[in-house]
Parts: sequence; structure tokens; C-alpha cells
Amino acid sequence: MLYKFKSKDAGDVIMLEANGRKVLEIIGKDPGPKGIILPEQMAAAIAALQAAIAHEEAHDANAKDGVVPGDGLGLRQRAVPFIDMLQRNLKSGHEVVWGV
Repeated sequence: MLYKFKSKDAGDVIMLEANGRKVLEIIGKDPGPKGIILPEQMAAAIAALQAAIAHEEAHDANAKDGVVPGDGLGLRQRAVPFIDMLQRNLKSGHEVVWGV
């Protein structure tokens, strides 16, 4: 399964299931097949993702520029396009949806 996040103010962001599920869990959303992030929820979601990125990078001394040894990609690379989408939609007041 893929998560395809859609909004009026940014291009689609597509994630593999494991990555999309992790991002949704970090922001406190049910990682079901359909969902919505309302503008009033976006500031907290952005803060949660930024905190998770900082935590991951602080706890992995070998992480460099968001690249974590192992699979090669850290949360930063996976989440930055999604954070950008949230920031754009927060400014305009539009929701982000998936599975619709």
C-alpha cells in the first residue's frame, strides 16, 4: 500500500506504507487508509515531526545530513516534503487528505 497525501496548495506526497504509517503515528493520526489533517492540527503536526527528526539525529551519532546508517534514509528525508506540504496548507487554511 502507498499513502498519497493530497492538498490544494502543494503537489502530492507519496510514501510507502511503512514510512507513511510512521509519519502519521508521529503526528497522532490513525494510519488508516483514509484520513484528513485539518489546518488547526498542522502546527502541532509540524512540531511533532521536527522533534522526531531531532530526536532521531541526536540519538544516532553517525547520522549526517539526515542520512542514517542502515537503510540510508532517515526521517528527515522522508518527512521534509510532507512538512513542506503542511506548512503551505497551514498558511492557506486548507486541509491535507489521504486515501480519497
